[in-house]
Amino acid sequence: MWEKRFSATDDYVFGTDPARFLTEHAEYLKMGATALSVADGEGRNSVWMAQQGMQVTALEFAPSAIAKAEKLAQTRDVQVDFRHADVLRYDWPETYDLVAGVFIQFVGPEERHKLFEGMKQAVKPGGLILLHGYTPKQLDHGTGGPPFVENMYTEATLRTAFAGWDILECREYEREVQEGRGHSGMSALIDFVARKPG
Repeated sequence: MWEKRFSATDDYVFGTDPARFLTEHAEYLKMGATALSVADGEGRNSVWMAQQGMQVTALEFAPSAIAKAEKLAQTRDVQVDFRHADVLRYDWPETYDLVAGVFIQFVGPEERHKLFEGMKQAVKPGGLILLHGYTPKQLDHGTGGPPFVENMYTEATLRTAFAGWDILECREYEREVQEGRGHSGMSALIDFVARKPG
């Protein structure tokens, strides 16, 4: 499905600017630190993190999205280690100072648990996980994301998934989003930042 969506146009489905969530949390993006962007899409987030001086690895399944991401990195004159990977079958062999997942709600609760466990494994002790996505109220807006309520995040969902971690932020809110054709209009969002125990 994603390959079909990304290959259907030469345009960037979600634009080339980073998610506002990342720019608003730029204090966590430390120069020289390592970062992993999960289900990175067309590279807008991984490339921007690299522009902040981070050493970035990006995982993505759709080859056409990776091709666009590589082009974007070249245009912005940064290096990103783009990897073709199915994140539900990935073995998460390395650890990073920061692991980011932005709008990665393509899985339901069972697969989400598996994905989160892998992402948690990929965070170094004392490192951070950053998640940004939609809450169930997003179905009322219909301005992006999957049409499945079970795929959405709530504060309770994320606090439970990361029990034992130091939760620095867990906040639901609504605002206008303009991030390409894929995310456009009033949206019900959630921001989550947590630190792995040292």
